[in-house]
Amino acid sequence: MSRENIAAYTIALYVRLSSEDSKVDSLSIVNQLKALHHYVDTMDELAGAEVLEFVDNGYTGTNFERPAMQELLEMVRQSQVNCIIVKDFSRFGRNSIEVGYFMERVFPIYGIRFISLNDEYDSAKYHEDTGGINVAFKYLISEFYSRDLSVKYKSAKYVKMKAGEYQSVICPYGYRKSVDGRMEPDEETAPNVRLIFEMAAQGCKIQTIIEALFEKSILTPGEHKASKGKNYHDVSRCCHIWSRATVLRLLEDERYIGTYIMRKRKVVDVGSRHVRKRDESEWFKIPDHHPAIIEKELFDRAQKNIRRFKCEKKNQAVYALRQKVFCGCCQHALTRRANKEPFFGCFYTKADQSAPCYGLHIPEKELESLLYELICKQAQIILNMDDLSRLSDTELQYAELSEYEKRIASLNTKKRQLYEDWLMQVIDKATYLERKTVLDEELNRLTRIKSSLAASVIQSKANHLKQDNARDLAETVVNAGSLTPALAEALIEKVYVYPGNQVEIIWKTKDFCLEQA
Repeated sequence: MSRENIAAYTIALYVRLSSEDSKVDSLSIVNQLKALHHYVDTMDELAGAEVLEFVDNGYTGTNFERPAMQELLEMVRQSQVNCIIVKDFSRFGRNSIEVGYFMERVFPIYGIRFISLNDEYDSAKYHEDTGGINVAFKYLISEFYSRDLSVKYKSAKYVKMKAGEYQSVICPYGYRKSVDGRMEPDEETAPNVRLIFEMAAQGCKIQTIIEALFEKSILTPGEHKASKGKNYHDVSRCCHIWSRATVLRLLEDERYIGTYIMRKRKVVDVGSRHVRKRDESEWFKIPDHHPAIIEKELFDRAQKNIRRFKCEKKNQAVYALRQKVFCGCCQHALTRRANKEPFFGCFYTKADQSAPCYGLHIPEKELESLLYELICKQAQIILNMDDLSRLSDTELQYAELSEYEKRIASLNTKKRQLYEDWLMQVIDKATYLERKTVLDEELNRLTRIKSSLAASVIQSKANHLKQDNARDLAETVVNAGSLTPALAEALIEKVYVYPGNQVEIIWKTKDFCLEQA
């Protein structure tokens, strides 16, 4: 590779360290980087190339939701990386399917060389092969190691749970951690919990409780944590107004009578952030685990009264803007009231009459009509677009790509002829090597241009397909005659409603968005 080519060559060193890996010195960030840099220094053919470092510290390898990994993959998509080097396959990822997908499908398409030091794997040596069964087994070993580690960790935790020795780091609202690490009532917030239970036991409705909390300027649980410097949640939309769901969850929580409950939810899969609720028979309940804030008798009376607040699950209503309409002032979802003439209204600020969105509502038919009118305008713009020019551009790209393929084929023929001349002693070795170097440099140059053109052709195909889909969607819009659930789902992400029936639309499909809206 020439000096000029080396200067444009980029090597990405990727290292990862999970909390469990930190116990092994050889896997430390410093040691991983040291090993990778040492390897790069031994690669004489890449001397002078740009070297970038990507570090994920404290992240699991069972998924690719890691900051540095996402940054690296974005550079891959932008064709800004030529080579990726890792200490071993498990540093890149422990999921055999996803790692295999990148090595076998993604990296070859972008012409990226992938090197794993400890596994003695270099994609440049395998050409179109990906390492065979040995590499596949290393994928699986990494994945099963991660799963086995997860099972052992959970088993140890469950033993502590049954013995009453384990408890969450985070305390529920109304409690705090004592000096010895146990839960104890928080004098600042425990009275608020008692107030809520007492009002519920007296038969007060949830909205009445919310209004009482607002009048007393009692911070929501999220706001209270933020006031203590614990910014776990975005509380910018709270406005000191408790949500109905928060009050109900608090009233149903048995921890306030001293019973500690664990194992209520489980992770769907190793490395996943998705959880699901377990059946109550699988929960761990430990009575008298910590001091109670309320008496069992008060808790039971509150339970009897809040039952009338619960609604049995009914068939979900089908309407075009389901879960898409929000208040432009407080940013909360608008509630749809299915009256004789359905409407969307903001009930979150019902406790605050001074709020700009207090009493905000808009008829459903009026909102749907307005949105459909805006969508139709954009559909007409798309249908009136002239797409003849794109065809000529595509034909030109194909012709240019074909020309470069011919030139590359011609140079390969010359290389073979040059080799035959050397074998037949028509030319000496020095002349052969000199001419071969010139041909190789030209071949490398033309190959890079061809790869760039091929990528452009692929992108053009994708753009044309996107345009065709937009035209098909535009025709569907015009023929629909009204806003249907299918159209709303395909085009609209959110709709913000402001006082005076002013609306702001967040479009799901950017290529279909209406700029003048």
